[in-house]
Amino acid sequence: MPKPAVLIIVENLPVPLDRRVWQESCALRDAGYEVVVICPQMRGYTKPEEKLEGIQIYRHWISEDAKGLLAFFREYASALCGETRLAWKSWRRHRLKVIHICNPPDLLFLVAWPFKLFGVRVIYDVHDVCPELFELKFGRRGFFYWAVRWAERLTYACADVVLATNESVRTVAIRRGGKAPEKVFVVRSAPKIQGLDRPADPQLRKGRRYLVGYVGVMGAADGVNYLIEAAHHLVHGLGRQDVQFLVMGTGPEYTGVVQQRDRLGLAEFLDMPGTVSNDFLFTALRTMDLGVSCDPRNAFNELCTMNKVLEYMAFGKAQIMFDLKEGRASAGEAAWYVPENSGAALAEGIGKLLDDEAARERMGQVGAERIRTRLNWENSVEQLLQAYQAATESEQINR
Repeated sequence: MPKPAVLIIVENLPVPLDRRVWQESCALRDAGYEVVVICPQMRGYTKPEEKLEGIQIYRHWISEDAKGLLAFFREYASALCGETRLAWKSWRRHRLKVIHICNPPDLLFLVAWPFKLFGVRVIYDVHDVCPELFELKFGRRGFFYWAVRWAERLTYACADVVLATNESVRTVAIRRGGKAPEKVFVVRSAPKIQGLDRPADPQLRKGRRYLVGYVGVMGAADGVNYLIEAAHHLVHGLGRQDVQFLVMGTGPEYTGVVQQRDRLGLAEFLDMPGTVSNDFLFTALRTMDLGVSCDPRNAFNELCTMNKVLEYMAFGKAQIMFDLKEGRASAGEAAWYVPENSGAALAEGIGKLLDDEAARERMGQVGAERIRTRLNWENSVEQLLQAYQAATESEQINR
């Protein structure tokens, strides 16, 4: 029987740049669903409406990246207005039966809840645990923290089914969100293994022996400043002139990180190309000797599965990271773990791994095997489709 129309709403990244949302969209399309996506106009994706690979995309204007409470209000207000307008437009055009909301923030229940009056089912895709993220950004609790907690609770109440990125988030959904265990599905963010073959590009090393790489967002939670400190310690403190760094990605902290790099005299040793194409990214991942995940230890990051961790593993690369619960759950023995949030300690670990080719080779093999057998996207697709079945089975919405 034909599958119903699905609307996916994501606020913090556009598609297809948001790899998790795009892969979910493609998996649902392949399973026979009509897929519509609402996302912001940003980072080069500015067409208000287009159809890509059979997926209908509507984009709305959004204010600048938020760095304070007033900026957060402007960002969320502009996004909610655009999302609400486009959701009703999608409803009229596509006769939606499922709305799939992706946080952050935990405000999209305001868009989705009115549609429940028409029998639409709601799926809550937890990308980040927002109260812990709020506390990390602002360093305190108070009225606004508890408002975020209340918004999280209302989002769980709105949802018929929850998608969690890992077991830690699933536990939060059950204990704090009050969801029944059978309504919470672990859909891990995992790279698609097919199509990753790319030749290495020695020019990325800039004539140096080793290439150390980072790929990801540069925000308050991502700790890229620790990587810059580590590069400074290696190059200027330990005198390592044989290491080139390639730091790919952008975000709210990008400008500050570039300034930190230049202030520490690292421009010659550390390239920061910003947002890169998949071809460049895959070539860089194939070329690098070591990947870095520098997200510091804190209550928020302990709950997160980092995409970059899985991407390094998919390319069979050893990596180094601060010792996080879900980081260990993903990488296992494919990584070197730094016990403290310290740029110097990170640098020491990078240096030791670069000097131990056998250890890097062993870690890379372990990581690639874990991706192939346990953490691959195909397993996540199975969980995704089971979640959709659970969301729709109580209502015969396929008619």
